[in-house]
Amino acid sequence: MRHQTKTIHAGVDKDTAYNSVITPIYATSTFRFEDIGETKGYDYSRTSNPTRKALEQNLAALEGGIAASAVATGMAAITLVLNFFKSGDHILCTHDCYGGTERLLRTYHQQFGIEVTYIDMSDLDAVSVAIQPNTKAFWIETPSNPLLNIIDIKSLSELAHEHSALAIVDNTFLSPVNQRPFELGADVIVHSTTKYLNGHSDVVGGAVVVNRQDLAERLHFLQNALGLASSPFDCWLVLRGIKTLVPRLKAHEANARRVAAFLEGHPGVRKVYYPGLTSHPNHELAALQQHGFGGMVSFEVEGGIEEANHVLRSTRYFSLAESLGGVESLICHPLTMTHASMSPERRQKAGITERLIRLSVGIEDVNDLIEDLDQALQFKKAYVTSSSALELVEA
Repeated sequence: MRHQTKTIHAGVDKDTAYNSVITPIYATSTFRFEDIGETKGYDYSRTSNPTRKALEQNLAALEGGIAASAVATGMAAITLVLNFFKSGDHILCTHDCYGGTERLLRTYHQQFGIEVTYIDMSDLDAVSVAIQPNTKAFWIETPSNPLLNIIDIKSLSELAHEHSALAIVDNTFLSPVNQRPFELGADVIVHSTTKYLNGHSDVVGGAVVVNRQDLAERLHFLQNALGLASSPFDCWLVLRGIKTLVPRLKAHEANARRVAAFLEGHPGVRKVYYPGLTSHPNHELAALQQHGFGGMVSFEVEGGIEEANHVLRSTRYFSLAESLGGVESLICHPLTMTHASMSPERRQKAGITERLIRLSVGIEDVNDLIEDLDQALQFKKAYVTSSSALELVEA
């Protein structure tokens, strides 16, 4: 079964009761027993539910794993994986990761004694030096949020396994359509299903996928014991969204490429972060390990917080909001939004500045998006883009 077919059919069991084409929403908390100790495979929805199972089977098939757990949020997915570890264990983490990930890792360090070292994981030598005898996992976020740095999953997975550590990859930004970490040696994949997998900004959810039986057993035990399960309705929404994942991501990327090229040539933009640009320092690696460059673009304006704020307040089609991956375009200021919980020192080390803006490029007409950004960037007369320049972008 090819990948686009998997998004529609994988894991979706036939409805034997009424032959419905779409997986039903089993909105029930509990299931009737046939007799003492005898069920039809389900007893309580915290443990398992037919709608959730369909989503989990679909995600496992898409990622090439053997098992998945669908949970209530992306942060619940991270929480689930962190419960694999115990006090005294050590985790190496991408230094410019999502702010919520850093906040949770900090909490687990303070309250449960799990040690964390933040490292530039694009530097394999630095990672090797940072490994400790108690290192149990590499937490890999690629592309990173929000600077879109690309990390070599294959090399890091091999290094992790040399030290009996797990290679954990957050695949939220690309989805299994554009990146398949298991094929590169990863052990665990984490998703915020809120983002591209659902794709419509109308649900929050998360998922963990594994490709080892021992990890699958731990995963399902912890998901049930901790009570992190996603609701049947939320699972149904994500399943519905996944059916259009491939065409949506193609549209996101096509628009993101055009937007990134426009921004790179704009006098009001200091720097553009997009792996699809040949100017990106990790462009070749991204082209090698990914199946697409995705729909996320970050850039720095010329100036500081005032200029950034002007852009953030001036867009018409880019809504100022957190999250990403929906069909509509979003714009955010990582310093004060997604990464506000980071300390100033951590943000500085990660390269998150007051002039940095992150875009989740939607699937609207790209010319409207470019014109919107162009007018928002006109905070100085010198930065007014000529109509001929816009025509070049449209060509």
